[in-house]
Amino acid sequence: MEKHQETSGQINIELNEDVAEGIYSNLVMIGHSNTEFVFDFIRILPGVPKAKVKSRIIMTPEHAKRFLAALSDNIDKYEEAFGRIKQTEDAPRFPMNFGGTMGEA
Repeated sequence: MEKHQETSGQINIELNEDVAEGIYSNLVMIGHSNTEFVFDFIRILPGVPKAKVKSRIIMTPEHAKRFLAALSDNIDKYEEAFGRIKQTEDAPRFPMNFGGTMGEA
């Protein structure tokens, strides 16, 4: 179990082995209401007709906006170090809707 030590003004964060391994996802479905954003991280495998939600993260709108800013900052830093991330124009479209307003990433 890994622990990050608390220093002045910082939070002590614990990362256990199971969580540290991570979960692979190649699709995220995003829904929102007036009080929260719901991120369903999904793994789709070729030739398998059913995809599974591997993790669901729920955030307040304020935290979702902070997450967006942090992700954007990290992508900028990644591209500075390793070059532009290429995106294909013909990204697959998945007609899934779990209710509410949806987005894809």
